[in-house]
Amino acid sequence: MGGAVRNRAARFRWSGLWRTWPRRVAFVLVLVIAVPVLTAGIALRLNYSGDPGAGTRTRGRDAIWLGHAWVDGRKDDQDLASFAARVRGTGIKDLYVHAGPLEHDGTLPGTRYPQARWLIDAVHRTLPGIRVQAWLGDVLATEAPTGLRLERPASRSAVVASARQVLDAGFDGVHFDLEPVHSGDRHYLSLLDDLRVLTRARRASLSVAAHQIDPLPAAHGVVGALSGSQKWWSQKFFGQVARRVDQIAVMSYDSWMPLEGMYGGYVAEQTALALEVTPPGTDLLMGLPFFHEDDIGHHESAETVAAAIRGTRLGLGRTDRGRERFGVALYVDFAARESDWAAYREDWN
Repeated sequence: MGGAVRNRAARFRWSGLWRTWPRRVAFVLVLVIAVPVLTAGIALRLNYSGDPGAGTRTRGRDAIWLGHAWVDGRKDDQDLASFAARVRGTGIKDLYVHAGPLEHDGTLPGTRYPQARWLIDAVHRTLPGIRVQAWLGDVLATEAPTGLRLERPASRSAVVASARQVLDAGFDGVHFDLEPVHSGDRHYLSLLDDLRVLTRARRASLSVAAHQIDPLPAAHGVVGALSGSQKWWSQKFFGQVARRVDQIAVMSYDSWMPLEGMYGGYVAEQTALALEVTPPGTDLLMGLPFFHEDDIGHHESAETVAAAIRGTRLGLGRTDRGRERFGVALYVDFAARESDWAAYREDWN
């Protein structure tokens, strides 16, 4: 009788363990995932604390991305007058005007920017000292079967020819937003080398929109291996790009951050990482989210202009307070609200 009782008791214990085992595994998994995430969240929130201090406001080197309506005939002199009134007294120096997109072979039809000459002349007349750069972009075939293939020499040559084309049209510089560029892409670096030869000869500005920097070592490689898509660049690659251009604008939005304090701390860290590897002769601009969406990558309530500016100022103050070639870049004019412009004026200028 005693043996039977012990056997029943043993079977009961094993049965109980079997029923609770999945729950225990789930609990452990939650801890493994949640603890690092919670720790990172606390660290980012702490990174958002403190006083940015004096000397962390505009240097008069800011930029704004402008939509295609400015060169396709939808905008007129009255629109420009309103825009001029809005930006006077701010630090905006460069306008990235969408004149593309490029074709997948790197060429650019001249019909895409029929009113470019009007805009350039009107800006130079109305806003002396402000430069008008042609914003050219395309999807790269790095994570999809179609797109611009930078590994092809003919494609890179066509992109350089397109840059020459917009400079011939009167633009003061060319701004490239090619995505997604994978960290370490030597073909992208080769393209920038060729573009730099052209823009230096023309005394024009070469500018690029840049991916964010690994918030943790090798994060781009880990995410790429797991998802097939790279969100970040290594800090080393960011520096390699920055040394080849006159301006580098970090797309410091679409951060996945769910809370404003975390986003601001993230921007502070991105600012510090970028400052550490951007040479003194290159303008470093941190992107401000002048748009409003809600999805997994961008939470409107978290990614505010105020948080981005405060994070930028904190990163600047902690890392290189005296740096002159520094600013912010506003993305994008056609999605901006009055509250975005107000925050930019009050918190940065």
